[in-house]
Amino acid sequence: MSGHSKWSTIKRAKGIADDKRGQLFTKLGREITVAARQGSPDPAVNSRLRLAIERARDSNMPKDNIERAIKRGSGADEGGAALQEIIYEGYGPGGVAILVEALTDNRNRTVSDIRGAFSRAGGNLGEAGSVAWQFEPRGLIVLDTADADPEELALRAMDSGAEDVTVDAGSVEVLTQPDQLEEVRRALTEAKIAIASAELSKQPKSTILLDESHAGQLLRLLDQLDELDDVQRVSSNADFPDEVLAAYA
Repeated sequence: MSGHSKWSTIKRAKGIADDKRGQLFTKLGREITVAARQGSPDPAVNSRLRLAIERARDSNMPKDNIERAIKRGSGADEGGAALQEIIYEGYGPGGVAILVEALTDNRNRTVSDIRGAFSRAGGNLGEAGSVAWQFEPRGLIVLDTADADPEELALRAMDSGAEDVTVDAGSVEVLTQPDQLEEVRRALTEAKIAIASAELSKQPKSTILLDESHAGQLLRLLDQLDELDDVQRVSSNADFPDEVLAAYA
């Protein structure tokens, strides 16, 4: 499991504080709005929207919020037309490559916030294409291992069409080709396997093992970026020392 995935899994396991849940719902709503705007507002024929709705449901987003986000994207309600999708690329502590995927209605605000977070951590933003080549798109499914044997879940995931499965410290990460994400998720659901999350992701082609000092700095940077209102996803090619992740958890 990549260092970034370990960071994401630990954050998910910690849970979301009540004062952050509204921010999460806003991010999920924006994703639904853009998906509905770019395709059909009918999830039956819009795979991106269907996936965005599933992510929202995985996070217990209220049905009314989901429906309002779809209306904004379809033009039935105001608020969705100004959102732009932007990917920022940069380097963090230890020379780690970082991709930041954002949805924003104010590019100047977003780049200022992201640049500030990089600068405070001793990193810097790069030009378009400077680090994107180090990542590749994949479907990512994280399985809920609370009441199941992780190794058994991994075997069943492979039987469901997964490209790769990693078991790490009780968590199971399932990778698929992007166009196979829905099919594998559906197969796992039909097999009564609990899914913690499922999304399209950017996976690093290789990773950089950090020392403790740089690892701690990077974890703080990833958190700061992830908590920005306009940021949807953060990906890195970091590999964290186990002791640093244990302390973070």
